[in-house]
Amino acid sequence: MAPPPDETVGIDRAQYGLAALLAVVGAWTVYDASTLDVGFADPVGPRVFPYVIGTGMIVLAVLLAVATARGSRPEPEAGEDVDLTVSADWLTVTKLLGVLLFTVATMNLLGWAVSGALLFAGAAWVLGSRTVIRDVLVGAVLAVGSWYGFYVGLGIPLTPGILDGIL
Repeated sequence: MAPPPDETVGIDRAQYGLAALLAVVGAWTVYDASTLDVGFADPVGPRVFPYVIGTGMIVLAVLLAVATARGSRPEPEAGEDVDLTVSADWLTVTKLLGVLLFTVATMNLLGWAVSGALLFAGAAWVLGSRTVIRDVLVGAVLAVGSWYGFYVGLGIPLTPGILDGIL
């Protein structure tokens, strides 16, 4: 005589955990949006976006819980062509950390446009690019573009550094 089947086989408890996390974060987002002091904002106002995001998260949490209860299980990832027996390339990680620390150390002096360009060029070089001129030019375009995106588009001033008065 076979033992009775285990009722927990096939239930993915991690999916229920994710559904619970989604529901909690969604509920907190909706609650937090309700506490915003908007004053005399237009009918749309700043509460709409958090309400939509929070409600969407709650709906997704319910849908995930229902799908899990019906036996839906995610497919395991096939994986990438990565050899897990090979250790990490700590030299590359150290070089990237050095480039990042250089960027942090020079941000106030050089400003975002210059430091960002050097960050991009340095990271590209560490990861194997050998076209330094192109990397610096692409980094400069990205850094100056993001500087103007933050300053003009979002109203968030980033430090101009040595380019103060030019940007």
